[in-house]
Amino acid sequence: MADAHHPRFNVFGRVVEVRREGAQWQVYRVGADGKRTPAGFVVPDFVQEDELAQFLEDLFHESASPHNGDVRRIA
Repeated sequence: MADAHHPRFNVFGRVVEVRREGAQWQVYRVGADGKRTPAGFVVPDFVQEDELAQFLEDLFHESASPHNGDVRRIA
C-alpha cells in the first residue's frame, strides 16, 4: 500500500503512484490488482511533492471527462 513517501493519485480515473528515488521521481500505474508498472511519463526532478497533483492535472487535463474531471491524492 502507498504511504506518505509514495503518494497515489487518481488522475482522471487512472491510479498512479509517485516515488522519489534519489533525486528523481519514478511514476507507476497501479492496476486493479495493485500491481505497479512504469507509467510511461516523467515528472521533472524540480517538482515538489506538494506540487504533484497540480503537475499531473496540467499534464493530463485533456483526459478529463464529466465522470473523471479531476486529479486527487488518494493515499
